[in-house]
Amino acid sequence: MYKTLLAALTATALSTVAAAAAPAVSAEPLDAATLDTIKAQFGRLMDLANKHDFTALHGMFWQSPSTLLVAKSAIPSEGNWAGFWGNEIIDQKLRDIGSSGPVVLEPDYSKLKVVGLTRDVAESYVPMNITVSYAGQDGRPRPFLMIINWLRVGEDWKVASEIILPVPPAPAAKG
Repeated sequence: MYKTLLAALTATALSTVAAAAAPAVSAEPLDAATLDTIKAQFGRLMDLANKHDFTALHGMFWQSPSTLLVAKSAIPSEGNWAGFWGNEIIDQKLRDIGSSGPVVLEPDYSKLKVVGLTRDVAESYVPMNITVSYAGQDGRPRPFLMIINWLRVGEDWKVASEIILPVPPAPAAKG
């Protein structure tokens, strides 16, 4: 009995220490007005992309060699989809995609979600249809997901990473 009581007290003490050491669930680090600002920046990004305004798009991105765009690759050695790092490479990739034919991004704004990760970093997620003829794509609207990490730079929010993922077709029903 003494061993059982000692084991129970030890387990209780350890779980109390573990609970105290666990990080507390914190409130959203960004206020509603800031989240709305980022949503507006996302809308501007989509407008500029659909207008193929590459100069203005350049200004939407964080100016760093660490800036990332994940997109379709036209070069087999890079794989089907690849990461493109740094502003020069991203600018060229966006120009290549935009000059391949019609490119139309249609986000489902009702599903746009923006959350603060810290006071200076936010993340957005949105499903969308993209019409594009780049690198063997057939120019028909297809479902994609877009995940963006936003970085506060001075008073502005800039795209630090933009990840565009194709949504695979649903598997055929077994029957």
